[in-house]
Amino acid sequence: MVTLKGKGVFGGVAIGKISFYQRAESTIKRYHVDDIDAELKRVEDAKEKALEELKGLYDRAVAEVGEANALIFEVHQMMLEDLDYQESIANIIKTQNVNAEYAVGTTGDNFSQMFAAMDDEYFKERAADVKDVSERLVRILTSAADGEVVSDEPVIVASDDLVPSETVQLDKSKVLAFVTQFGSVNSHTAIIARTLNIPAIVDIGADLKEEYNHKLAIVDGFTGTLYVEPDEETLSVMTRKRDEDLAKKALLQELKGKETVTLDGRKVNLYANIGNVADAGIALQNDAGGIGLFRSEFLYLENTDYPSEDQQFLVYKTVAENMAGKKVIIRTLDIGADKQIGYFDLPKEENPALGYRAIRICLTRYDVFKTQLRALLRASAFGKISIMFPMIISLEEVREIKGILEEVKAELREAKVPFDENIETGIMIETPAAVMISDLLAKEVDFFSVGTNDLTQYTLAIDRQNPKLDKFYNAHHTAIIRMLEIATKNAHDNGIWIGICGELGADLELTETFLKMGIDELSVSPAMILPLRKKIRETDVSKL
Repeated sequence: MVTLKGKGVFGGVAIGKISFYQRAESTIKRYHVDDIDAELKRVEDAKEKALEELKGLYDRAVAEVGEANALIFEVHQMMLEDLDYQESIANIIKTQNVNAEYAVGTTGDNFSQMFAAMDDEYFKERAADVKDVSERLVRILTSAADGEVVSDEPVIVASDDLVPSETVQLDKSKVLAFVTQFGSVNSHTAIIARTLNIPAIVDIGADLKEEYNHKLAIVDGFTGTLYVEPDEETLSVMTRKRDEDLAKKALLQELKGKETVTLDGRKVNLYANIGNVADAGIALQNDAGGIGLFRSEFLYLENTDYPSEDQQFLVYKTVAENMAGKKVIIRTLDIGADKQIGYFDLPKEENPALGYRAIRICLTRYDVFKTQLRALLRASAFGKISIMFPMIISLEEVREIKGILEEVKAELREAKVPFDENIETGIMIETPAAVMISDLLAKEVDFFSVGTNDLTQYTLAIDRQNPKLDKFYNAHHTAIIRMLEIATKNAHDNGIWIGICGELGADLELTETFLKMGIDELSVSPAMILPLRKKIRETDVSKL
């Protein structure tokens, strides 16, 4: 038995034979050409055919994995038509008098290497995309066939990595699991695996060898372990683990479409926390009632410069439309502390957790803040968007925020830009200061959402990222529970609702406690939606 370790990106166990993805070989030969115009025309014709193929892939992806996950094929279309990309191909043909496929392959390699060398994780991921786009063009130019998995039975699909077009074109009824040598937890393979609930392990490394092709293997997505040619004991243990997991998932699937309501009739809003557009599809797959926390900072973290108003608007609009009238609560920019962005040029701080972060940046950089607010308000015309402000410690901050928001609304009215005039606004309760004045804050906003991660850190004076302090860190500390009770009472006394969007919201040991104190909403990772619904539906609050 061979045991290999990687990163598990979706929990689950799969048992079957390994089948390596077979790519059609497109051999690129370089040869001299005399008719430059003819080669340029070949590139243009191949581009038009590639665009047609990508539109077809987009439609297929929408049907299989949802609109959010299909957006990658729109990105590929934009890459194909990118002027820099097109000019590079044309320039190589014209200056070197070479054939079209060589020019495309060279440009693809050059652009891919350029993206891969960047520090920004978002652009590193684009290296695989530009390679995918270039290989599509080369395949069309050389009349090569598509890649495939050769098997008559469901298999564990193995590869160095799988690009979006490859994962979408696979016959999903033949896929038990994905295992790849490379890739990240945010790669397209990982996203597809999570969306389709297929066990997957990425970043196994070169130890995942083609010599294992057609051999029996076990994928444990929970631990990120791949067992090749397992012994009898391992096979028995993992078969039992797989069957137990499938039984649990089958029971949970029966909860889809059912209300999140307690035995004594108390309804709770059960929403999902997401970090980007693609996650909205995962939230819908898991039957979330809405989005309780959309972390807008991903837009800033994935950019090399401040995202424009239109760029933000498109993202917020897409999420709102995808959620089809369900509530989408978008948190304004929350960077600083452990989330640093180079182009913000934030000063180095001795204690960043207590420093220049979140709303403090927004209230001192009005241009950045107003750009985001304009984008959010414009997007509110396309769905049910609410805006949430992080790291609040005073009444003055909330009033200043409301003043800026009214300024932006007035500007949009004057420009006759539609938006939701009654857009809901709320604040995060994540500092002891906010808890202690929550009776005053509740008079200024429409809702509270408790960020239990930071609230615990600030209340216990413990850096939650310091492993040496794990012994002293207690998320169930009586002080935290009492603070939640105070904030909940003050919210309800002033006629507003309160939710929890921190990690404690998914803590099944505290669900009954939260229901008893009257929490109205719980927002958790998409994978926890159905387990939490099960817990809530089995609880009788009147008997607690």
